[in-house]
Amino acid sequence: MKNWNWCKKMSVFAIGASMLLPNTVAFAKAPPHDMRAVWISTVYSADYPSTTNHPTAQKQEFMEKLDRIQALGLNTVVVQIRPKGDAFYTSVINPWSAVLTGTQGQNPGYDPMAFMIAETHKRGMEFHAWMNPYRITTSGTDLAALSGDHIARKHPEWILTHKNAMYFNPAKEEVKQYIVDSVAEVVQNYDVDAIHFDDYFYPSNYPLPQGEGRDGAVANERRSHVDDLIARVSKKIHSIKPNVDFGISPMGIWKNNTSDPKGSATKGAEGYYSVYGDAKKWIEQEWVDYITPQIYWEIGNPSADYETLVKWWNDAVEGTDVDLYIGQGIYKDNIAAGMENKLKINEKYPNVDGNCYFSLRDLLQNRKGVADAVKAYHTKGSQPAPQTPPVVQPQKPEPQPQKPKPTETKTAFAGRTKIKIDGTMMDLPVYIVDDYSYFKLRDIAAAFRDTEKKFVPKWVEEEMAIHLETNQAYTEPVSINTSSKDTMAIPSSAKLYVDGKKQNTSAYTIQDYTYYKLRDVAELLDFEITWSEKDATISMKSDMPYTK
Repeated sequence: MKNWNWCKKMSVFAIGASMLLPNTVAFAKAPPHDMRAVWISTVYSADYPSTTNHPTAQKQEFMEKLDRIQALGLNTVVVQIRPKGDAFYTSVINPWSAVLTGTQGQNPGYDPMAFMIAETHKRGMEFHAWMNPYRITTSGTDLAALSGDHIARKHPEWILTHKNAMYFNPAKEEVKQYIVDSVAEVVQNYDVDAIHFDDYFYPSNYPLPQGEGRDGAVANERRSHVDDLIARVSKKIHSIKPNVDFGISPMGIWKNNTSDPKGSATKGAEGYYSVYGDAKKWIEQEWVDYITPQIYWEIGNPSADYETLVKWWNDAVEGTDVDLYIGQGIYKDNIAAGMENKLKINEKYPNVDGNCYFSLRDLLQNRKGVADAVKAYHTKGSQPAPQTPPVVQPQKPEPQPQKPKPTETKTAFAGRTKIKIDGTMMDLPVYIVDDYSYFKLRDIAAAFRDTEKKFVPKWVEEEMAIHLETNQAYTEPVSINTSSKDTMAIPSSAKLYVDGKKQNTSAYTIQDYTYYKLRDVAELLDFEITWSEKDATISMKSDMPYTK
């Protein structure tokens, strides 16, 4: 596919230049395979959309983000259009995604993917349709929470569960055909440039039967089922539209060389064993047109050095028609901070044809200056990478006084969420930190003031502690306005007591307030908490006990 890719990408750049769009940037000297991409995650509305039931706002948001992406010198968006067995497009196979309207199966009133593709191509950029093949839920095993037309409700025998989540069973022939049909529907009906799978295959570390080893018959059978799906998806895509690529973004480590001499000199989690994904085979068989390994480690990492892995994947695609793009985990501060050096290292390896950044929110927030580095590199060119200096063993240093470790800050993403307490609906401001929801303790207290588990939080300055006193009603109002913008979360050093007993629950300080996970509060105060996937609602019952 490389010859076709060369023509395709050169024509894309020519179209982009000729259109002279207002936000078009002057691309630097670029080889024909120079993919400059960003993942746009829709699960949890992580990157998009920030509104529900508002087509005009969703369209405007996407166009604004496209303009900002293009201004950074990027030429490709990888948009998650099937996050949980659902759809951001018109489908007769999969229900509409709940992310669009708040209710799975509800028509959003327009075709989001058709709109997104048109706007992307208008800017001379590529649109890669990111589909998660097997995931049904991120949390929850209640089939009734799915929309009535979800195929998992119609075929519960297709499902396997793991760690309170549901997945389509990769071993089922019916599942394979359903996924192939889902891909075919998109390729047939939409002008996508590629179909993109991420690193989720079997659930991570899905247990083997007792007595079975990770290279045994059952493990090999699981890998064979995943291989079969990959081969069939590839064949189907190219039978419909030969000019549509198929790409996969596997875990950054195929195997460590302690597991297999052909593996990398690393000591991390291995995709071959963790999720039964044999990415090396997919390359060798040329079932994929491109591979985007998630090399989410920094330069010099003792367990998984960045350059070590870039070189391994560079060698893995050598002699094949598979393009190599490096997945960059810029949601990590140490990855975002060192991006300029990573991009220069890539220049040393002839088979590295581009990069893909995860994810959009971190890029647009310029985490640790990553957007500045990306824009400077992709719009102004770069100098050749310096040769790696010889390793010199340092003299044993004199003992130095230990410096305190810096406080690890996280990005807190602002929003609101629906909750139901003893049947009463309300919504609360929330911050998402590392994909967990954190609520202001005072808002939780206000929401519970008329329940059996009412409590009052009190700050005791001299103790630097929060005291929760139960069986008392909190009188302050719940927050009305949503948090205006994303901000930083700092691990809280405040101690927590419940009726005088010290607890070990962690929390974050955000905008000078202390935020806790709602589930942690439920455990402390002993009330029931459940999540409804269908309604995207957290439900609590104060008269029922907490269960894990």
